[in-house]
Amino acid sequence: MIKLPPQLIEPLPAAFYPATAPLPFSRADFGAGFHWGAAAAAYQTEGAWQHQGKGPSIWDDFTRRKGTIRRGEHGRVAADFYHRHETDLDLAQGMGLTDFRFSAAWSRVLPEGLGAVNRRGLDFYDRLVDACLERDLQPWLTLYHWDLPSALQARGGWANRNIVGWFSDYAQVMARRLGDRVAHWAVLNEPMVFVGAGHLLGVHAPGRRHLGAFLAAAHHATLAQAEGGRALRAHLPDSARIGTTFSCSYLTPHRPGHARDEAATRRADAILNRFFVEPTLGLGYPLAELPALRWLLERYQKPGDDQRMQFDFDFWGVQNYTREVVKFSPWLPLQWATLVPAKQRGVPYTDMGWEVYPESIYQMLKQFSAYPNAPKLLVTESGSAFPDVAIGGVVDDPARRAYLQAAVGQVLRAQREGVDVGGYFAWSLTDNFEWAEGYGPRFGLIHVDYETQQRTLKNSGRWYQQFLGDAPLPASAGQEQATAARD
Repeated sequence: MIKLPPQLIEPLPAAFYPATAPLPFSRADFGAGFHWGAAAAAYQTEGAWQHQGKGPSIWDDFTRRKGTIRRGEHGRVAADFYHRHETDLDLAQGMGLTDFRFSAAWSRVLPEGLGAVNRRGLDFYDRLVDACLERDLQPWLTLYHWDLPSALQARGGWANRNIVGWFSDYAQVMARRLGDRVAHWAVLNEPMVFVGAGHLLGVHAPGRRHLGAFLAAAHHATLAQAEGGRALRAHLPDSARIGTTFSCSYLTPHRPGHARDEAATRRADAILNRFFVEPTLGLGYPLAELPALRWLLERYQKPGDDQRMQFDFDFWGVQNYTREVVKFSPWLPLQWATLVPAKQRGVPYTDMGWEVYPESIYQMLKQFSAYPNAPKLLVTESGSAFPDVAIGGVVDDPARRAYLQAAVGQVLRAQREGVDVGGYFAWSLTDNFEWAEGYGPRFGLIHVDYETQQRTLKNSGRWYQQFLGDAPLPASAGQEQATAARD
């Protein structure tokens, strides 16, 4: 059962806002040039899984395995963004967004992962970029958001060191075709998630549960993150901005001051928040906190890798949804740390089981900005999943709206304390396929009826629209946009 947090019932209490952001704050407080957007991912939204030469991905394969996805769902149609992207971009434009972040499906462009380019697949992203620009939406293209071509998985996938070259070649294909119009590029989406959940825990594609596969994939993803950046830089205009994105959670000890819980929290931070960040800066892996992994990880490293892992990114995408509480565990000898679920702590939580804790984004912006050579930060994902209630064609979602409002306030708090943060992208533009959770959790600012593919702008989306427009909305705005979106 989902507990709707009492502090999210409107009107919002002042405690949900940082003391440095007086009520009400406005878009103007963030300064000119701040990027306001929403995000999406190919497998979660596009559908058209076998359309016009697209090859299968590991998520096409994983969803066919019994018991991997709640209710046996899959992304073969998803939100049908492939066919309905113009409608969704119209809604994004109508909300007042200035930017739209999306990913390309590697197997739509290169069905075998390498070799011959599928021109019709590449043409789709060509049209998508043009459609964004026609609506004054700046496209932010993520090269890899977890949907590895099946043909490459058959060759070992991320556990095969050759993937560094395969990925670099793919990056070059995308840069050559779209580099004249796409000014912002992200190399990887949350490497710790697709490596950890896919190769150690087995709950995401490709569904492996093997420490060696995890460490190999982690090292190769670290190398690919930097090599992908270099491939883009070699083929993009000097004006292009190149970044990558990191999942992160603000971590606190279960028992503050307790030595073992404090140490466990530092170990968890090294794995969850620092593992892929610090190598890009030339700091190497944070193995001082993870000595048990040192000799295992060294099996996959070669001379010169420390230098190859470094890349001078123009920005980091900070992707944060919650905090985690950590306690010592004697049953996990490599890390000696475990996370205490929000449900066990008696705190409000979302449909994903994540604690409602908007301050986490402020804390992570502060943590990442503390690196001496940290680039500009952007919040490239931030959101919450709550049950939607649709009445009379209106989707009233006060909890999601309040979370969005609070998270934006926490970004302003960090900015006012000197953090160089340049944008906020809500996750997500529309409801979509939420990986192993299927279609149950809904993060979208736009509601999708998956049976009819009808779109309805939620009240959270209407709040974003009002915030970005600095003007009140008519009560009928959400329904008008929903009607316009119908086929």
